[in-house]
Amino acid sequence: MNKLTKSNVPRIPSRKPKPIHHAEDFGLDVMSGDGDMFRWFLLAYLFGKPIQAAVAANTWKLFIARNIDNPWAILNTSHHTLVSLLDEGKYTRYDESTARALHTCMEQLISDYEGSLILMCESSDDEEEFSKRLQKLYGVGPKTAEIFMRETQEYFARRIE
Repeated sequence: MNKLTKSNVPRIPSRKPKPIHHAEDFGLDVMSGDGDMFRWFLLAYLFGKPIQAAVAANTWKLFIARNIDNPWAILNTSHHTLVSLLDEGKYTRYDESTARALHTCMEQLISDYEGSLILMCESSDDEEEFSKRLQKLYGVGPKTAEIFMRETQEYFARRIE
């Protein structure tokens, strides 16, 4: 019978912790207004999908470079063009579903909050309600809300002061 010793115990590789991204890492100031807040939301939306963070970040940069960085621009971009952009960003497995989800999400955001995440935030009594409102947007789950809300805490802190 083999006796287990420290030298012959199989080593289980440890998982690297996922990096925690912040808006400022991408040159965004969420407190400056709807523009950067929405750009952060779009990035959080992409980060919240089952895709590598580097792929999400690079795809986001493609959106920004093409000025598809607000709800109306996304909504006015054809499905085919969104799919092509997502393919270019290496979202090949999720290109069709993500394009559809983005269109639906933007329709809701414009319809319910005039395209303004700040309006959504101001319409919420607290962070919990804000999270629930975010998660009513198509394609936004708990993870996306969590990522996005890391940067909105200051809004709620200012309201308490």
